[in-house]
Amino acid sequence: MKQTRILMGMPVTVEVVDASATAATLDSVYDYFQYIDEKFSTYKPNSEISRINQGLLSVKRSSADMRTVFKLSENTRRETNGFFNIEHEGWYDPSGLVKGWAIFNAAELLRKQGFENYYVDAGGDVQLAGKNEHGQAWRTGIRNPFNINQIVKVLSLNNCGIATSGNYIRGDHIYNPLGENVSDIVSLTVIGPNVYEADRFATAAFAMGGAGIDFIAHRDGLEGYMIDDSGQATFTSGFDRYTTHD
Repeated sequence: MKQTRILMGMPVTVEVVDASATAATLDSVYDYFQYIDEKFSTYKPNSEISRINQGLLSVKRSSADMRTVFKLSENTRRETNGFFNIEHEGWYDPSGLVKGWAIFNAAELLRKQGFENYYVDAGGDVQLAGKNEHGQAWRTGIRNPFNINQIVKVLSLNNCGIATSGNYIRGDHIYNPLGENVSDIVSLTVIGPNVYEADRFATAAFAMGGAGIDFIAHRDGLEGYMIDDSGQATFTSGFDRYTTHD
């Protein structure tokens, strides 16, 4: 069973191969994403994060999920030496962490219902489990940032997460909190043990510019693929084991 809906301003696709999946199964995932959007969207004036930014609510008095995201964001800031920071000029935007965290949590809803073969994809960041309908590992592609209709790498994945940070679709929405805006790389894809880990470190590594791929290479459990503004690809030593060659 597979479905795509537009939520949080992007396509969200859920596929569950297990025969016991029903429409209600997918609805539970989409309901969760709707909840996340209502709480964390910086575009919705009445969302919880917007109320915090407006000074109407303190983080200390916010919901448990909001406090969790702020704590995880602070942990990530420390782990990335400040390259990941949700605060910019007094404004909080946790989108760089919330997306992967939400995808992972949505996939956990499926796992806890006993499903074994599925994926949850929100805007190209994916949590994958088990196998596809053909009994094989799931396949996903890395887009050419200079021609988004072209796939430059096809990957074979299961029981992991993948996330890509870049400026080729949404423009310059990732900034370097420690200096000037990034300009020398256009795409950085990270494979991790789950999409939460992949997403938060992809965001931070992209902000590092060309040094980001080296940062990923030195993080246990992560592999990365970076494309710079000249079209040159650089990838970590273990990345190729995920690449299909057929």
